Amino acid sequence: MCCGIIIISSSSSTTTERRNGSFRSASGEASAAATIAKTRKSDSEPNGSPFRCGATTSTETARTTTTTEAKERLKMRKNMRSMTCFVIFLLVFIMSYGLCSGRPEPYISTMDIDAPTVAPKFMTRGHLYKAIIGDSIELPCKVKDLGSYVLLWRRGTSVLTAASLMVTRDPRFKLVEGYNLQIANVKIQDAGDYICQIGDNESRDQVHTLEILVPPTIRVVPQNRQITARKGSTVTLECKASGNPVPAIYWHKKDSFAGASHLSESPTLLLERVDRHHAGIYQCTADNGVREAVHADIDVTVLSPPDITVEKTWVHASEGFDIDLVCTVHGDVNSEMLWYQNSFLLDPNDRRAMFSKGDKYTLNIRNFQQSDFGNYSCVADNALGRTKKYIEVSGRPGPANFLSPAYSSHLDRYNLTYTIESIPPLDEIKLLYRKLMMNETYQHPGSWEDTILVPTLTRSDPTHFIMSHVIKGLSPGAVYEVMIQARNNHGWNEISDIHQFYTRNYDLRMDEMEFVMSSISNSGAVRVLPAAWGGPTAVIINLLAIIVAAGVGVGAGAAGRGRALLMAH
Repeated sequence: MCCGIIIISSSSSTTTERRNGSFRSASGEASAAATIAKTRKSDSEPNGSPFRCGATTSTETARTTTTTEAKERLKMRKNMRSMTCFVIFLLVFIMSYGLCSGRPEPYISTMDIDAPTVAPKFMTRGHLYKAIIGDSIELPCKVKDLGSYVLLWRRGTSVLTAASLMVTRDPRFKLVEGYNLQIANVKIQDAGDYICQIGDNESRDQVHTLEILVPPTIRVVPQNRQITARKGSTVTLECKASGNPVPAIYWHKKDSFAGASHLSESPTLLLERVDRHHAGIYQCTADNGVREAVHADIDVTVLSPPDITVEKTWVHASEGFDIDLVCTVHGDVNSEMLWYQNSFLLDPNDRRAMFSKGDKYTLNIRNFQQSDFGNYSCVADNALGRTKKYIEVSGRPGPANFLSPAYSSHLDRYNLTYTIESIPPLDEIKLLYRKLMMNETYQHPGSWEDTILVPTLTRSDPTHFIMSHVIKGLSPGAVYEVMIQARNNHGWNEISDIHQFYTRNYDLRMDEMEFVMSSISNSGAVRVLPAAWGGPTAVIINLLAIIVAAGVGVGAGAAGRGRALLMAH
């Protein structure tokens, strides 16, 4: 408003001055015409400007000296030019510094600046993302009311994208579904923070953290996965695993018989004072839950003097029969095996053969002769030492094996059934038995009673006899011990182990005894009688059943033959 008034006032003054000037010039127009024409002609210089603010020319000075009217006209023009310059200066000053508080706001086209009226807002949230190495991952970034603002993806100070422009030169990065950042074939170095940022004055951003998961890998020590150690030394097996997360490590030993056995859960497995039992394959397993667990095997070999076991330390033989002597070498299967008879080295001949299968070494003797009896030894040699085991080959009978059940069905006698290994016929049997004096607090054996028997021989197989003898005159409800020794044409055998048996008590009926005997012989388990059977009787039966069950250990075939002989008696 102020500016408008100033302009109007200036224009009015100018108009009034012009009108006055016109009036004044009209009164002396004829007399001044020639003078003005003369003045214009004399002042037509190249740099002359008839409308310069504050300029004074030589023509105007001439005019003032010519006539009073011309002088007055020139003064009017000079004042008009000065006023015009002042008005222009005032307008520029006011528009630049805004001194006119009532002036209207200048008009600015919306085509030049499209300023948003609503602030942008993230529609997604920052999150921890996990990806397996080699896979692809997509990091979301959705913004509402973005307007003309630019959306940036950056990692640290490096800008990856700006709006839809890919700044990074890595072809694995690209924008999908708007501004979501996709990373293909992720690598370990891709782990870290990724920032989606709005390019406004506030620099609002959203942070996603990317973790790269790496499947486990294993490196074992020694690298050739084989280790050899001497017996008694210490062996260290090491399994180094890497991955993200850090893998857990487990050690197992592979065993073809018992399966895998768990040993440790540390990167290092220590084996102290190793022997042949430590030899084998040890497996290291690393697992961190990323894809499949990985395994590595280490083969451990223990060097030691040969370790020998024999199937039988005593072998029965007879002329005309064939026998096999077997020794097993453990640990070092490359050991050299030698066979000796009575300290004399044996070589293969038409009746002797030596062969091996795996870790078993066999000496086969065909058509056994009297000269073949004696002590045999198998000797294994290797670089660390020598081991020897002995086997006795004899024609004497083998030890007796008892088949009778431990509990007698009678008060005063016991039917003893047993087998003896002997190819030649048995000439004599010596039976020794005694009664045990015992109660709840002590056990005192009596003196041995021996009986020489002329055996009634019955073959159970080509090398065994089965025999039976009834021991009479026993005390009811008593405990006895018995041993047997046999002789054939080669001599007496080793006396047998002690066999313990029990006679029946008066309070125990026969049907109750048959129940106990059938329970033990059929199932091998102790069946406890119910209390309805009666106090003392039930207690006695249960006690004897437990004792009998503890002493029963016979084979099914031999037991059947023994029971047949018992029925005959």
